[in-house]
Formats: sequence, structure tokens, C-alpha cells
Amino acid sequence: MNDKFEAIIRTLISKTGEQDPLTGIDIIDQFRPEETTPESAIRNLNSAFLISLCGQSHPFYSHAEHFIKALGKERHLKDAFDFYRDGLALVRGEIKKRYAGDTDFRENLDKLYDWIKKPDNFSRHIETIDMVWRVFFPEGVSLLEDRVQNIEALRKKRRIRIHGLNPDPIQEPAKEILFTSNVLLTLPLSAMPIDGLALSDKLKQRLKQVKKESQLYWYDHPIPIGVDPAKNEVIYGLQALDEAIAFEKERGTVEKDTKAHCILSISVTHAGLQDVAKAYLEEMFKDVEGLDHLRIYALTESDTSRLVSEVFAPAAKHFFGLEDSRLLHEIIGVDGEYGRHYSLLKAIAALWQVLLDPCIKATFKIDLDQVFPQQELVKESGLSALDHFKTPLWGAEGEDGDGNRVELGMIAGALVNQEDIPRSLFTPDVVFPDETIKGDEWIFFSRLPQALSTEAEMMTRYENGLLNGRDRCLQRIHVTGGTCGILVKSLRRHRPFTPGFIGRAEDQAYILSVLFRESTGNLRYVHKDGLIMRHDKDAFAVEAIRSAKTGKLIGDYVRILMFSHYAKALPWPVEKTKHCIDPFTGCFVSHIPFTVVYLRLALQGALYFNEGKPKEGFELLQMGTTRLHRIIKELGKTPDYLKERYMAEKKAWNTYYDILDRIEDGIKERDPFTLDMKEKAETLTKDCEIDL
Repeated sequence: MNDKFEAIIRTLISKTGEQDPLTGIDIIDQFRPEETTPESAIRNLNSAFLISLCGQSHPFYSHAEHFIKALGKERHLKDAFDFYRDGLALVRGEIKKRYAGDTDFRENLDKLYDWIKKPDNFSRHIETIDMVWRVFFPEGVSLLEDRVQNIEALRKKRRIRIHGLNPDPIQEPAKEILFTSNVLLTLPLSAMPIDGLALSDKLKQRLKQVKKESQLYWYDHPIPIGVDPAKNEVIYGLQALDEAIAFEKERGTVEKDTKAHCILSISVTHAGLQDVAKAYLEEMFKDVEGLDHLRIYALTESDTSRLVSEVFAPAAKHFFGLEDSRLLHEIIGVDGEYGRHYSLLKAIAALWQVLLDPCIKATFKIDLDQVFPQQELVKESGLSALDHFKTPLWGAEGEDGDGNRVELGMIAGALVNQEDIPRSLFTPDVVFPDETIKGDEWIFFSRLPQALSTEAEMMTRYENGLLNGRDRCLQRIHVTGGTCGILVKSLRRHRPFTPGFIGRAEDQAYILSVLFRESTGNLRYVHKDGLIMRHDKDAFAVEAIRSAKTGKLIGDYVRILMFSHYAKALPWPVEKTKHCIDPFTGCFVSHIPFTVVYLRLALQGALYFNEGKPKEGFELLQMGTTRLHRIIKELGKTPDYLKERYMAEKKAWNTYYDILDRIEDGIKERDPFTLDMKEKAETLTKDCEIDL
């Protein structure tokens, strides 16, 4: 088996006879041990790793092995050395285990080996890609061929037969829906001296103190405090939401004196910013116009900690005799990995309904670089943004193509890029790539199933056919972080959450926790055709997005590791999960995750060097080896590490909702303890409201 796998890697990265390497990278060109700069050292180590995977028949194998051993003595490269050394064992062991235990994998690897032995086969480009993908990326097989057929097949797979529409749908969205979003804050940019910022002296002094702290959390492109208002997505997104509500009032769909509620979770990179965030937001909003139709609340880690200490911990002790509230503190918060704040922004709606406003029926999350394009919505879909929420499909019950009963308690819309909306509201924001692939795309090419899913799921319009939006509709697996929501009754019944260890695609992970929980009706997203938000990501944050490119790439690799191991931790077979969530969400659940991640990182780094981008290559490999090795070591702590975390968080979220159930009953009975909890929640919420 190892000989066959090694031959496959050689074909990918080394010239054999007259045949160029499939990836377009001849790794020998990058292995130059005589060059000893930091950039050269990590490039050589990356090259030696790939050459070592080719086995002893590679002409540079012994040189690569010698180089790796010698480099182990260099202390300044210890992290990278340990990462690649461990990787050789992980990849070889994973392939060996899969080959021995999986008949399909063994057959596909054998067929690929036989294919590459005949160079004439490489002229059949699409077949060669599919042969490679059957081993490394089976979710992509055949997707480059008949797009129409694949789109129709996926729509058929996602089709739901409706048994009953929601008898009590949303009627007044501005009153019944909590709008939520997340704000990521960090210290001012180094090019922006604190004393020069348009902030109060008190806030400036506090920022100077925080600047001395160590950074605790890293996010893709957090907002620097003091950034130009024109480049501040908090202002941008909230003004756009306010304009959307104003539009509804002009149409007569919302009462003039109604203010929609918007809850912001404020995640920060430094602990000291937790107590600075609200003051900064209030100073920032002083000069902002156009927020007359919103009530805005900001929740920091300090606020959520107080919520646990003053409400949930005492209630847990009172109702269930629980003395230890550490788990509640761990799950209820906004700092840390993305999954943590994402779960809170859903769960907060249940708290709001029980303790603050029983009229709340749902929550809907937006990203602050997304806006409701009201004019286009009305013109092309016939409905305004809030009109879309009134569909009785949201909360309907039905049956999927496998005969499983489903509850469509969640709703998902779609996105259109700002530059595409003049063409049509229904322009996919991710389009099909061409057949030219290079580098790590031979190992993993998620953009392809993402494009398929975008066309098949997000762009579907209900018409007088099999998907008419009445007795036939579409469920959604592929959702975006914004433009999705959940009914509070479904939230409280099913209790979904994204575990706190998920740091990428927290939106995709949310449904996994309850994917097959209820025999009487599994929770699912309903696709609402025409519920489309305009994505303005390039309108004001181009520099931030560009600077976050490397971090996003590594986050993509982390996603493969975490999703693959998380799927094994769930209380149903991985194959059952994969059948449901393939092709896009499911492609990140790999049967050979270590192999895929190591090859993706190594090949993308090599591609940067091959394309004359050494700075990008050095940054990716330096950051990637450090971050990925830490996560890989975490995953190896115990065989059931993520399962233990999942079960612990599930238990804590059950406690959260059980407490709310008991408080709700107590309030009806005018129980003094529960009324005290209600008063404390009201006080805390009032303290979190932004003074506009």
C-alpha cells in the first residue's frame, strides 16, 4: 500500500519522464538546502516533507531525510520541525489504516495507482481529476461534468414534502424577531496613535493600559477601535438595518413607533477590551445618524459572565441543586472561537422570550457587511425583507426524500454580491470554477461543491412545479453566517448549538448537534426563495479582507480537522451524517483529515513559492505549522476528546433551557425567586442597551 501511495504523491509533485507533475509544482526546484535564510529554511523543510512522502524511490529522498534530521537541531525551527516530523507519521499511519479497513478507499487508491502507471491516461484531464479526487476528495467527483444534472440531483435530495404549514407564523416581524449580529473588536492599528483618535481622554487612557496586555483571541478581520467611520462595518450594517425598517414603515408593514431590537455580541482580542467596548460603541454612535428605528444592545464577555453569575448559576442551584456553574460560564459567552458567540446569539432569543418579552417568536442573524436591498427585493421577489419572514413554511412540518419527518423550524436566505446585483437579485455569489486546477486543488477543491450548493440550494425559486413553495419546498444544509434564523419554539425544543471548539464555519456546524435527534421530526432549515441580502464585503473592508487571507486559509484547514473529528463524536454514524450534509458541508468531513490537511498546507505553500510569492509562502507555512500543530496535539489528547467536549456542552445547554422552562412556569405562578431572576435579567439588559 505505501508504495502505491508514494507513487501517487510522486506523480503529483515530481516530473516523471516526460510527464510534468499534476499539481504544476516540481518540488525538486524548491529543495535547495544550501540556502539558509528563514524563508528558505521553511521552504526547504516543506519540500523535504513532500519528498519524504514520495518514498525511497524518489532521487532526493535520502537528501530530504538527512535535511529533516539535521534541522531538528535548529531551535528556532523547532515548531515547524515537530509539525512536519509528526505529519510524516500521521499521514502514513492514516493511509495505512484507511487502506486496511475501507474497501472502497482501497479500491480507489489501487485504481489511481494503476491509472498513473500509464502516462497516456493524463490526456484525459477530467477523468484524471476524478481518479485523484476519489481518493482525496470524493465529494467533488463528477461535479466538473454535467452541472444541470448535478444541480437537479441535489435539489431532489433536498426536497421536502409538506404535511402541515405553520399554523402560527410570524405576523409582525419587527416586533416578533430579535435581530442579532457579532462585532469583533481589537486595539487601534499601529499606524493610528491612540492620542490621535477621536475618543474621550478616559477611553484613550484605558486603551493604553489594554495595549500592554497579551492578545488572547484571534479573528479573521476584527474592527480596530478608532477606525474611520466610513470603514466601520458596525456603523455600516446598523445604518443599513435601520434603513430597511424605515422602508417597511413607509410601506405600512411596520407601525411608525415600532423599534426593532438588535443584539450585538462583542468579541474582543484582549481581555481589557471587554470593559471598554460599550463605552467605545456609545462614543462612536454619538455622531452617527440614522438609527431612529432600532434599539441596540451590546453583550460583552463581562456581561455574559454577569448573566451567569446573577441569573443562571443561582437558578441552577435553586432548581436542580447544581453548585458548580463552570460549564455554564464556558458555554455562555462571546469571546473565544466563533462557535461560542454564534450559539449565544441564537440562545439569547429564548431568554428574551421568557424573561423580557413573551412576544418574541424568533431570532434572525445578519452579518454587518450585509444589507437588505429593499427596492430590488420588492421588484424581483414581490416581497420586502420583513414580508419574507411571514411565510408559513417557516415552522412547517414535512418529510424528506429518505422518509424522515422534519420540522422546518429554521430559515435560511441567500446572498448576492454588491457588484452583481445590477444583473439580478438572483445572481449566485459563488460561481462554478473552470476545469483548470493547480496545487492543493488536486487534493481538496471546496469551491466546486460550494458553487453547486449555491446554485441548487440558495438560488432555487419556488414555481408551479415540483418545488412550488406550498406542498413542496427545499430544505437547506448549506447556510451562511448571516441571513439565517430560528423560531424560539424550535430552539427550546431541539436545543441546537455550535460547540465552543468550532472556530470556522460555525454556521454550518450549528445543525450538526441535532441532525438526527428527534424521531418525530428532525430540525431543519427551510429555504425561503427571495430572502436575499446584498453582501457588501468589498465596499469598505478590502484591506482587512486582504490582510486576513492567510488566516482564512489556515482556518479552512482547521475546519477539516474539527469537522472530521466532530462528526465522529456525534451519536450517529459518520456515514449517516455525510449522506445528509454532502456535498459542500460534508466535504469538510474527511475520512483522511490529517492527510488532506498536511497536503493542502504543503502544496499551497509550495504553490506560492512556485508562483514567485515567497512572502505569502513563508507567512502561510510559519503560521500554519504553529496553529495546526497545536490543534493536532489537542485532538490527540484522548481518543474521545471532542466527544467529551460535545457531551459536556450539550449537558450545559440542556441545563440552560431547563432553567428557562422552570423560570417561565414560576413567573406564571408569581413565584418570588423567579420574579427576582426576571428583575435581574431586566436590569442587566438595560445596562447593555446602547444610549443612542
